[in-house]
Amino acid sequence: MSESNHVFLKALKREPVPYTPVWMMRQAGRYLPEYNATRARAGSFMGLCKNPDFCTEVTLQPLDRYPLDAAILFSDILTIPDAMGLELTFSEGEGPRFCHPLQDEASILKTKAPDPDCLKFVMDAVSMIRKALQNRVPLIGFSGSPFTLACYMIEGRGNTDFCLARSLLYRRPDLMHYLLQVNTEAITTYLQGQISCGAQAIMIFDTWGGLLTEPNYLTFSLAYLHKIIQAVQSHENTSKIPIILYTKGGGAWLEAMSTTGADCLGLDWTLPLSQARKRVGHQVALQGNLDPMVLLSSPTIIESHVSNILAEFGIGNGHIFNLGHGIDRHTPPEHAAVLIDAVHRLSIPYHHKT
Repeated sequence: MSESNHVFLKALKREPVPYTPVWMMRQAGRYLPEYNATRARAGSFMGLCKNPDFCTEVTLQPLDRYPLDAAILFSDILTIPDAMGLELTFSEGEGPRFCHPLQDEASILKTKAPDPDCLKFVMDAVSMIRKALQNRVPLIGFSGSPFTLACYMIEGRGNTDFCLARSLLYRRPDLMHYLLQVNTEAITTYLQGQISCGAQAIMIFDTWGGLLTEPNYLTFSLAYLHKIIQAVQSHENTSKIPIILYTKGGGAWLEAMSTTGADCLGLDWTLPLSQARKRVGHQVALQGNLDPMVLLSSPTIIESHVSNILAEFGIGNGHIFNLGHGIDRHTPPEHAAVLIDAVHRLSIPYHHKT
């Protein structure tokens, strides 16, 4: 298949496609036994992330099992702050931790964008994966958003409310803006590097932007996302690559998100696709938005929810089917197969009518 005929890339451009393409956030992950076997061989999660051979292996594993319409680089959003010297570790059952979190003024003001060579293992992985794919499906590169990275960098670990980061917005907005600008510079270089190495689409994960008030979201998250998207799209070597912007819990701000220049907005499961399409569907493509917990039910229920989401979007182009967040580690692999088959099969009538 030539690159111009990839259903996923055509859907991002809202061009006619024969069926709705589908991929899954975190599709290479712990729900797959083959992934767990590779991770065991790597010795640790970071050992996996920093080895381009292992990254290539696990990126291709879901594609060898399922007829997915896109691959996504296997990596982690926290590789950037790790390269800044915060020293990322993962403990079983505890998630990510930084040995050197940014919890005072001096540590924040010493933070600088990393030398790109410190992230060469990611670029090598992109190149290797793109070559190994042999144009089967497009490759998605990605990064976290400046605010989402800042949450982890300040808190020092994963959390549900990130009170240290959010309180800094009010106590010392100058320090938060400094850190967000550093992250913006680092992310821009990081994404441009992935594109230069072969990424055919980019997704920016603003996982924690939904924690903010509307004024703070616009000021401390969306403004910096806009800078990144504009910089990538204005760069002579990366300007034609489509960008997906995902803010978990961002349904209230779709109109503002659609003005960033992103080609597609990723949606969580809290907003019906029909509403999202009515609000911004004439400006951008939409990606989503099955609740990942549906995959813990039964094949009949999974197919029913797929059918409902396809009907919510309705007839036309510009929809990429996905989960509203990453696939749960307890998902039976055969349930993911049911999802993908149902999307491909049940979506055909919505496109043949256009």
